[in-house]
Amino acid sequence: MAGRLDLGDARCVDCGLVNGGVMSESPLTGRSVLDRPASRSDRIAVGRAARRIVPFGDLAEWDRKHDARSTVLAQNVDRVPELVPLRMERMMASPWSYYRGAAAVMAADVGDAPHTGLAVQMCGDAHVLNFGLWATPERQLSFDLRDFDETLRGPFEWDVKRFVASLVVLARDNGVSERRAIRAVRSGLHAYRDKIAEYAAAHELTVWYDLVTSQHLLRLFEPEERERVARRLEKRAARRTSQGAARKLTEVVDGRTRIVDDPPVRVRLDDSPEAENPRELAAEVMQAYHDSLPYERRYLLDRFTLVDVVRQVVGVGSVGMRIYLVLLEGRNGDDPLFLQIKQAVPSVYEEYLGASPYSCNGQRVISGKRLIQAASDIFLGWTKGELGRHFYVRQLRDVKVSAQVDLFSPGLLVQYAEICGWALANAHARSGQPMMISGYLGKGDAFDKAVADFSKAYADQSEQDHAVLKKAVRSGRLEVINEAA
Repeated sequence: MAGRLDLGDARCVDCGLVNGGVMSESPLTGRSVLDRPASRSDRIAVGRAARRIVPFGDLAEWDRKHDARSTVLAQNVDRVPELVPLRMERMMASPWSYYRGAAAVMAADVGDAPHTGLAVQMCGDAHVLNFGLWATPERQLSFDLRDFDETLRGPFEWDVKRFVASLVVLARDNGVSERRAIRAVRSGLHAYRDKIAEYAAAHELTVWYDLVTSQHLLRLFEPEERERVARRLEKRAARRTSQGAARKLTEVVDGRTRIVDDPPVRVRLDDSPEAENPRELAAEVMQAYHDSLPYERRYLLDRFTLVDVVRQVVGVGSVGMRIYLVLLEGRNGDDPLFLQIKQAVPSVYEEYLGASPYSCNGQRVISGKRLIQAASDIFLGWTKGELGRHFYVRQLRDVKVSAQVDLFSPGLLVQYAEICGWALANAHARSGQPMMISGYLGKGDAFDKAVADFSKAYADQSEQDHAVLKKAVRSGRLEVINEAA
């Protein structure tokens, strides 16, 4: 494949840099040996050399060698058949909803083109709604990436492109002017480049411990607005817990607590052809998941008892995947814990970058999540279930607060893009080589201009792809489910 490099460690042939050191040929054996540790200038040279592989001007291009509609439909093969029409209905709702569900399309578009070879742990789906607030184990609100189903080690610029194109698609969906949308893109790119340069000069532990907090998010607002927004965030965060979910999602039937049905979003598995006994299925999966946890977390999980399980539908891109919502109860009888068991399949980027090193895709997701996020859910784990399917497990709500529509208003979109650019740079600096990336980006704005051009052009492409899908639905070639019916 064009431009394909070994992404385990970035390498520069000219300076012999690989695996964190400078290599030279041994006069005795003729083999490459470690000559000396790589210096800052060595690492920056790797980034600069990558410009010969992908000049800035090439960043605005992509190489379409596939049919986008066929790529979308191919993902339906391993999904619950009765939920596939719901996936199609959600994707055709708007160009933005299509973009959210079409990570595989973008992977195919960028996958066969040359890339820099400057590897990070990619989020894989770094669109703007996949940034949000989380509670750290210390209960501090952190602003970070929040979806890792497609995570894989790969070139940093693919995440950046996914992010900036999403800004334009979402801006158009919300009636924001094209001029303002491109300003937001440039703001996000400038923040990314500045923060990468800052991390390139920082100590390793400084990078690892850096945290974007809710206080940084509040600074987007004028001083007179901050207190109101802070109260709203605090109120929403208080609801986004297992206790809050229990008040909304459970009822008592014949003296037993159970999760409320809400077809097609939540359905009981009692009549499902996939599992004759859903409680036994959940118990089997939970036991295997239990063994993936660190010892102290297993001890904590053992204090809870399985109460109920339903199948759940979430998001756009995940519709049709096998997702189970599990309710557990603590020993005092008023202590709910909701866990989400979510099917994990190979990342959409594996076709272009090679297979994940993990035998379980759930482990791929969780390992990537732990590497990228500054702080993660204490109940993260993975398992394999019936028929060899892979799953990962997380809390349903761990004070997870997504961005609100008003953050995408003309007045705030530019500033919001800036904080997202910071969070993405932090993720890449934690998992990659910021000196190399900074060497590629340089001090000017040539990278920003090229990727901004890409963002606009790719938003146009997504609108065209959405129109093709919508036409297929309207012609009757694709079946959908009307959720509003």
